[in-house]
Amino acid sequence: MEHRINRRALIGLGVAGVLVASSFSLLKAAPSTASSHREAPMIAGDPRNDNTDVYAFVSPDKAETVTLLANFIPFEEPNGGPNFYQFDTNSHYNVKIDSDGDGLPNIVYQWTFRDEDRRGTDTFLYDNGPVTSLGDENLLFRQRYTLKRITSGGVRTLVQNGIVAPSNTGPASMPDYATLRAQSIKDLPGGGKAFAGQSDEAFFADLRVFDLLYGGNLSEVGQDTFKGYNVHTLALQVPKDEVALKGDATRNPVIGVWSTVDKWSPRGYVQVSRLGQPLVNEVVVPAGLKDAFNALSPNKDADVPAVVKRVTDPELPRLLEAIYGLKAPKTPRQDLVEIFLTGIAKANGPIKADLNSQILNKDAGRLRPSEMLRLNMAIPPAATPNRLGVLAGDLQGFPNGRRLGDDVIDIAIQAMAGAAQTGKLVDALATGDKVNGNDKPFDTRFPYIPLPGNTSVNAS
Repeated sequence: MEHRINRRALIGLGVAGVLVASSFSLLKAAPSTASSHREAPMIAGDPRNDNTDVYAFVSPDKAETVTLLANFIPFEEPNGGPNFYQFDTNSHYNVKIDSDGDGLPNIVYQWTFRDEDRRGTDTFLYDNGPVTSLGDENLLFRQRYTLKRITSGGVRTLVQNGIVAPSNTGPASMPDYATLRAQSIKDLPGGGKAFAGQSDEAFFADLRVFDLLYGGNLSEVGQDTFKGYNVHTLALQVPKDEVALKGDATRNPVIGVWSTVDKWSPRGYVQVSRLGQPLVNEVVVPAGLKDAFNALSPNKDADVPAVVKRVTDPELPRLLEAIYGLKAPKTPRQDLVEIFLTGIAKANGPIKADLNSQILNKDAGRLRPSEMLRLNMAIPPAATPNRLGVLAGDLQGFPNGRRLGDDVIDIAIQAMAGAAQTGKLVDALATGDKVNGNDKPFDTRFPYIPLPGNTSVNAS
């Protein structure tokens, strides 16, 4: 397989792009808010099951492994007591891996949760004294989880009775939260680690993008809307061979990744949330189709005519033309079909570079166009990561997977404005939203995402 990348051909990749509309559930909806936070009407009312972001990257300190993160529960105000935040005990939370490119999962990592609530009728407090360990008697509410690895060959339990890192209720209650997180990280059989618990909201952006694209004149920029909020994170670090096709990451280094949530209903478990590439359901999928997208499996994407239309003729470039006078690139946008439906490879379309399509796997079969986050695990971590990822020649960045520090908003707008076709940045949008990084530094070790804060978002 050829791993040399044509950097110029890849300039500008990273836009949010595939619309999926199923032939069922074409529901009307209200406008949404950001990087898959509250992105569809039904899931906006069910935050415990709302997948906000998915990340997939080669572990920077353990390059023989890959790290997968899925965040849930958008806009957690740190002081949101007395019940604070927890995973849904009536749901299955999944991270899915497609290693052969057919749009179906070859591997599913599945979390289920149960509550341990000792408050009863005695108290309203989450904890009634300083909590110095996950087993501390002062911690009155905790969650436990089971983690399973599901394949066609069967089900294997990786973690039984794991403890979720609790909500950070404040410095008096949890004076050393880092210790609580460290205790919650579980070693996995065969190598790897798992984590479930509260984290800092690592996504960074100015969401005034929804006010006519930064106020109609780029005046509404520079404010990180997510600063100070927390989320709940599910994280895995596993050897590359564990997720590669036929267990061989050398021959088959490309994987597709997405996350789903299946919630219990009288009809059984029903998929209510789906997320692969960031921004897809917010920015590209029209309001009336957002709920349908959340219920759809990637292998069905190519069966819906609206998929092709929304990829080849996306809405955002037309808005940029109407609001800013930036001429939209000519359609059909076959470059976006390659980026988001097939992965990037010379054999797939107009971008003459081999990057992250499963067709690059030596044992790959027939490719099924489908939307997911694709990662080439053969590309090593960058010594000095660039927030613009592939846009800046950093080939381990978005859209080759997604790292915590990748600036997906700026990358997306540039690509939609035509950078993917012209091979150069659109000067009028070069400054982006002026939010270029998270307000907290990322950790150097798993799970990398910062500790949750305990200061109110409204603190002066």
